[in-house]
Amino acid sequence: MAHNHSPQSRPGQSGAPRPSPARLPHIRNILGVGAGKGGVGKSTVAANLAISLARSGASVGLLDADLYGPSVPIMLGLRGAKPTVNANSKIVPAEAHGIKAISIGFMIQDDMAVAWRGPMVGQAVTQFIRDVEWGELDYLIVDLPPGTGDIILSLGQTVPLDGAVVVSTPQDVAFADVLRAVKMFGMLQVEVLGLVENMSYFHCPDNGKDYPIFGPSNSDRHCAEHGLPFLGALPIELGVSPNADKGRPIVVAEPDSKLSQLYVQLAADIAAKLEAKRAAADALPEFGKDFFHDAVTEYEPPKG
Repeated sequence: MAHNHSPQSRPGQSGAPRPSPARLPHIRNILGVGAGKGGVGKSTVAANLAISLARSGASVGLLDADLYGPSVPIMLGLRGAKPTVNANSKIVPAEAHGIKAISIGFMIQDDMAVAWRGPMVGQAVTQFIRDVEWGELDYLIVDLPPGTGDIILSLGQTVPLDGAVVVSTPQDVAFADVLRAVKMFGMLQVEVLGLVENMSYFHCPDNGKDYPIFGPSNSDRHCAEHGLPFLGALPIELGVSPNADKGRPIVVAEPDSKLSQLYVQLAADIAAKLEAKRAAADALPEFGKDFFHDAVTEYEPPKG
């Protein structure tokens, strides 16, 4: 998707022109989920977001692009799953909890290290998008590796990301790291739809109170200072980790929990942002056509 940005761009945008990658006609929206550093729960957010979108009635795929640390197979209860190849020589993704998924973790042993150089990594991620039989998707969620390395650069240059969401934690140092990721998306002219603060506070099930165990959060203030939308804060809940280890993300294991309801709202907000972007982009050609049509039909050549 081509993006038009003003010279005074906010983080997550760039004014430098870049050729737009070819769109994939069978995938309506491709959303990257990234982070400036590891350990912030990025994959947890990506998995729960994908399932929440699917439960809203959308067709959703989840691509585990974190080739060096694939965790999607475990989180979705797909450990040991092996993808097949269909008659069209396309990889058939695994399915769980109403979404399709692909991961390098399906193709290697649990203890095997992926020691690939940059070009091989970029090629693998591109293949996971273009050579997988995704079918018709409303959303393809791409769980990106942490940081600003080769995978994200290759993906941004070859695949038309419609937007990105960045995940952080309450500490100031975490925001400093995520801001680097935001600026990298800007270099690729991928709009960052906003920041999600994960592990923002501990929600105590005994008394219903919230405790900021990592200290008071400044993420909303930091976002405002840098012109970055703040998408919300997600609490720590005791059921997240043990259920993920069992292949049951929190929105599946405890759909009525406070955290699950926040994921439902997050999915709705992101879906609305993507649809607004698409509506604005779709309106541009029609505007241009109508403008020139009116100019031609209303023009009357001088007489004589």
